[in-house]
Amino acid sequence: MVDDDVRLMLAFRGGDDRAFDALFERWAARVLRFLERMVSEAGVAEDLVQETFLRVWRARERYEPGARFSTWLFTIAGNAARNELRRPFRRASHESLDDGDEAGAPLALTGEDPPSDVLVDAQRAGQGLEAALAELPERQRSALWLRAVEGLSYAEVAEALATSEKSVKALIHRARVTLAKAMGCGGSG
Repeated sequence: MVDDDVRLMLAFRGGDDRAFDALFERWAARVLRFLERMVSEAGVAEDLVQETFLRVWRARERYEPGARFSTWLFTIAGNAARNELRRPFRRASHESLDDGDEAGAPLALTGEDPPSDVLVDAQRAGQGLEAALAELPERQRSALWLRAVEGLSYAEVAEALATSEKSVKALIHRARVTLAKAMGCGGSG
């Protein structure tokens, strides 16, 4: 049975531009979240979403429904991110002007509930997790994201990363162990 996304892509391949619009609406936000994890910069990730869907547009004549549409799409997005990460200027650190106030302090949300100490603890934990995710090797981060957040099967992640299922399982296991240790949940350290 052909899923709705494949059906839309086949309609787009056949000349229905509205099908492309529907695919973009369905997938752009998920691709953006994936790319933000890959490149760690929201602006660059937004550009890469556009690049990903431009590549889908250009590849429409060659599209063959051999795998789930999501696998094909995340393969394209992952390749775009890896190309971006290989660019020489990426070696220099970039700072966002939107990450803090005028003094450089992080912007904080205030509210009545929950208590501020709970918010501070949650913020620290979130920052710790973000930092730990950013430190993961790119392939581990990609495999973990595609499996845990996007819900792809091990086989689909393997296809998207051009590797074996066994390798994907190892990548995800190493990523989880590293994250657990970084967050203070590991057994020995």
